[in-house]
Amino acid sequence: MKLYDVLILGGGPAGLTAALYTARGGLSTLLLEKMAPGGQAATTELIENYPGFPSGIGGMELSMAMLEQAERFGAEVVYDDIAYVDFSQEHKEVKGYSETYRGRSVIVTTGASPKLLGAPGEERLRGRGVSYCATCDGALYRGKQVIVVGGADSAVEEADYLTRFADKVTIVYRRDKLRAAPIITARALANPKITVIYDTVIQEIHGQNAVEAVTLEHVKTGSTKHMPIDGLFIYVGLNPNTELLGDTLEKTQQGYLLTDDNMACSLPGIFAAGDVRDKKLRQVATAVGDGAQAAASVEHYLAALGDKHA
Repeated sequence: MKLYDVLILGGGPAGLTAALYTARGGLSTLLLEKMAPGGQAATTELIENYPGFPSGIGGMELSMAMLEQAERFGAEVVYDDIAYVDFSQEHKEVKGYSETYRGRSVIVTTGASPKLLGAPGEERLRGRGVSYCATCDGALYRGKQVIVVGGADSAVEEADYLTRFADKVTIVYRRDKLRAAPIITARALANPKITVIYDTVIQEIHGQNAVEAVTLEHVKTGSTKHMPIDGLFIYVGLNPNTELLGDTLEKTQQGYLLTDDNMACSLPGIFAAGDVRDKKLRQVATAVGDGAQAAASVEHYLAALGDKHA
């Protein structure tokens, strides 16, 4: 079983950046990703706030460029789903469904996943009208009517994107004002295909084999309304992907990994970067910064051990 200098768990912007830096620094690097590279960034149709791209860049395009760059410097990429980890020994082990991987250090960049709404009908109709990715599924709703749940940047941006396909997009938000950035909010409110319903939540999702309607509940009056729709896109926050770590590392109550300014976790040789760690701003730019810092910290950690690279 090959021993790597560093195992990187997750192929989003943080993981890809860390892989680029560690591989370029001469460390044997293995990046493990269970699906496609890019994480949430890859599912974003257009990224407008990443420096260096005045007209924006497609999330998948940026992700593939990051992957190509990391691989050019020698980073190995393996697609495997992680079953569990063992960080108790000097050489850390990560058990995948294909095989077990060993590293002298680990950078956790497993990111975060969309939260479920929790409304009756959501689980049953997931993939049959209930979606968490407009870029993935938006084209299925040409000429149809959809709801986007949420009022932050992701929700409002994706509502605007969905108007490329849907005839009508309704944003349903539990507060009395959208909290997306002003430029994003202004663009959406100026779109004639978008309507916003404030102070409202989804009480239930209806449909036999596909989404057919929802019951809306006004949070202040308690009144309800039945609304026929063809699709429901949910953007109500994120959950960190830390279940696979068990109780090996210190986390917040919400499950985010606790790190210091050097991205070091609570066990020696384990670092974290990107959306999986506890921080205030989760953007591609901050993920890239985290990944670079984590890589630098790994180099310092391995140098302090005083032995040769794997």
